[in-house]
Amino acid sequence: MKLFQFFNPKKKKFSYQCSCCGQVYDEMPLCFGDEYPDYYFSVPPEERATRIELAESLCVIDQEHFFHRGRVTIPILDHSEDLIFNVWTSISRENFTIRNSMWNDPGRVHNEPYFGWLQTVVPTYGNTLNLNTLAREQEVGLIPTIEIIEEGHSLTRDQRNGITFDTAAKKWRPS
Repeated sequence: MKLFQFFNPKKKKFSYQCSCCGQVYDEMPLCFGDEYPDYYFSVPPEERATRIELAESLCVIDQEHFFHRGRVTIPILDHSEDLIFNVWTSISRENFTIRNSMWNDPGRVHNEPYFGWLQTVVPTYGNTLNLNTLAREQEVGLIPTIEIIEEGHSLTRDQRNGITFDTAAKKWRPS
């Protein structure tokens, strides 16, 4: 779903119109995501059907590059909801095999976190490609939580410390 933002500074109110259904929403959306890992776009469109396997929240490119979808959560300290980015990270072949074999296993929550590299451009956070990450499995039916562990990056700082609602709103206001 793509959203178009409108901000009425007199009312200090956000409105968004969905580009798919045309519905207008009167609240600021707090969940964003990409359908594909960034590396997906390095494959020419005419070759994607033969080189890329994509199912649910898993992606394999050329049988050698493995990705999975997860969720980066930024706590909003003075609001009842958090800012969420559904992102893709790389994952080793070994960990990809473990994820696949435990896809429907409730015991997967006990797995050690998986190291990876962020493969999504997170808006308003500068260069986020290839940031160090840890993916922690969640219960069956939920994508992993992604912890950004790249020291010194603003995304790491905001995930650890949280942001105010005003800061979140400023990130999405048109300049």
